[in-house]
Amino acid sequence: MKGEVGFSKTAYYDNRELSWLKFEHRVLNEAKEEKSPILERLKFISITSSNLDEFFMVRVASIKDMVHAHYKKKDFSGRTPKKQLLDVHNATHQLVEEQYEIYMDALLPILQEKGIRIIQAYEELNSEQLNFVNQYFTEHVYPVLTPMAVDASRPFPLVRNGSLNIAALLRAKHPNLKFTQRGKGEFEFSTVQVPEMLPRLVPIPGEIGEEYTFVLLEQVIECNIDKLYLNYDVVCAHPYRVMRNADLSFDEDEVADLLKEIQKQLVRRQWGEVIRLEVEKKTDKRLLRYLTEKLDVSQDEVYEVAGPIDLTFLMKLQELEGVNSLRLKPFIPQPNPRLPKGTDVFTEIRKGDIFLFHPYETFDPVVDFIKQAAEDPDVLAIKQTLYRVSGHSPIVTALAKAAQNGKQVTVLVELKARFDEENNIGWAKKLEQAGCHVIYGLVALKTHCKIALVVRREENTIARYVHLGTGNYNDSTAKLYTDCGIFTCSEPFGEDATSLFNMLSGYSEPAAWNRFAVAPIWLRDAFLTLIQGEIDHANAGKKAKIVAKMNSLCDGQIIQKLYEASVAGVEIILIVRGICCLRTDIPGVSENITVKSIVGTFLEHSRIFYFYNDGEEDIYMGSADWMPRNMERRVELLFPVEDEKIKNRLMHILDVLLQDNLKAYQMQPDGSYARNARKDGISAHLTFCKEAKKANAKDEQDNNGRRFIPIWGVDVNDSE
Repeated sequence: MKGEVGFSKTAYYDNRELSWLKFEHRVLNEAKEEKSPILERLKFISITSSNLDEFFMVRVASIKDMVHAHYKKKDFSGRTPKKQLLDVHNATHQLVEEQYEIYMDALLPILQEKGIRIIQAYEELNSEQLNFVNQYFTEHVYPVLTPMAVDASRPFPLVRNGSLNIAALLRAKHPNLKFTQRGKGEFEFSTVQVPEMLPRLVPIPGEIGEEYTFVLLEQVIECNIDKLYLNYDVVCAHPYRVMRNADLSFDEDEVADLLKEIQKQLVRRQWGEVIRLEVEKKTDKRLLRYLTEKLDVSQDEVYEVAGPIDLTFLMKLQELEGVNSLRLKPFIPQPNPRLPKGTDVFTEIRKGDIFLFHPYETFDPVVDFIKQAAEDPDVLAIKQTLYRVSGHSPIVTALAKAAQNGKQVTVLVELKARFDEENNIGWAKKLEQAGCHVIYGLVALKTHCKIALVVRREENTIARYVHLGTGNYNDSTAKLYTDCGIFTCSEPFGEDATSLFNMLSGYSEPAAWNRFAVAPIWLRDAFLTLIQGEIDHANAGKKAKIVAKMNSLCDGQIIQKLYEASVAGVEIILIVRGICCLRTDIPGVSENITVKSIVGTFLEHSRIFYFYNDGEEDIYMGSADWMPRNMERRVELLFPVEDEKIKNRLMHILDVLLQDNLKAYQMQPDGSYARNARKDGISAHLTFCKEAKKANAKDEQDNNGRRFIPIWGVDVNDSE
């Protein structure tokens, strides 16, 4: 390191939570894209709401826990938990206000112009619609409603986490009514949950020119709420929603059965401390005061929104039929050139390592890898980690089939995968019933690495086939998330895979690894060593460069090492989708660092790490972001890419991502992000879609008889 530069100043770091909220603004910006179809824009409004829910249930709840515990230690941005909580609420209120302005003022009018109308208040209903709504209430809604009164004998009910409810203030028409305990003129309080099993968007008869007209379920109930409270006048009734602390916390060392303990914790998740109360801005102030008192929330935790509560319902509009012009044409993942349907996966892997690029290429080869292993009489064993899988996972089905066929199947199902705990418990039980050996993860660690190992008998030897990836074994999200993976039968990789599974299933910690770097013991040191290598080259007057792509960057030790590298003259380009606590353009500290973030059609999820290494150009992929949790509290995996064609392919991918000037943002000196989109610019997502289609069509001819040429075949001499 040149000079005596220190890297501990709070001005050098952004707060993790505030950085995440900046990412949320980038997501919300997609709803402003005037060139995007209206349903695509509404989708990002919904995603913003869904992201905020999880953010509050986990991150904001964690900060509030620290405040309750009187924890006053500052984070590296110089904020105490109390200060973090204040800043987070201020930033979130601004974000939510902008979200509703976009939805109500910009998008709803366009939606109605396109023939889809969402009624904003039941006063807008004409007589025909009102009759329809009343009948719908009587036949479908009323039978499932349970109004809950509050008085001396009936305490304030436990309002479920994330549920939508309607609160009402009532006044008895006759003060001597048997069921009231209050005198004339006094208010009664009652609440009723909006049924989750009924559709939130209720289709109703529309006006001429309206292809679809909807009223919200809570409006149906509000319109008929007097029918729930006979002999009462309804003074006011308004919807509300609470978000609770949903983070599971327990001492794993004291737990005898992890599966049973998590099942118990899932029930408790519904009743955690309230950390956010959402109400409509028009809510009666008397009712709002009552709710804030009973739910014990501060003014900062009350979110008064100028529209319907919980905009996640907008995602349902994606399912409408007959309005394809209002949404993006879905991209169909293309076959992998090396692994078209019907290919013997093991034969092809023996010819050389195979690169997979999702969602541009189909996830089918990964599923086929397990399916073929399950049926192959020469396969002896299958071992795999599962962190998040789909609701109808073909991989889990294939693993169960393999066990039934007599294979030795070992599966690590991570029960602590947040918000997938219940799903994973179900899969774990199914696998056990099929005869698989199921591991529930390690004490105090989440197993987040993505690896599958197939052990196969071949002639007079045993061969090991390995799949390594950056994303989950989830065939559903593989259509939406950008991830990379490789198939290999390299012996050093096979040995490391065996060692890793032995470590996960027993107590066998390897003395050394051939190729892998594994968290929580070895991974951070591996990254620090790789960065130090570039520092050494720069100090020797040689070219030095790092390009690192990940989801989040907030590990203090790695950030400091990157600052040291910047001071030494290393060129550093970071492609960080979400959280980034590093700051660029700090004089004498980070002038050689650029941070980009790409938000678009697909969710950027792959982790790719490039180090120039004096011209050797080393590339790694893995499961871990540069975060303390990934380095210290998870089992993660980093592996080198050794095949030259795949290395070239990955360098091409990084080049395209860096050329993106349509969907890419760049961090500014003040920590904000700016996007300077060009009309004739490059979209990495669109480019990769086109390349995948051209690669798949390389043996077909267009109408003029000319052959399609794979772009990456031209750019990087890749013969796949």
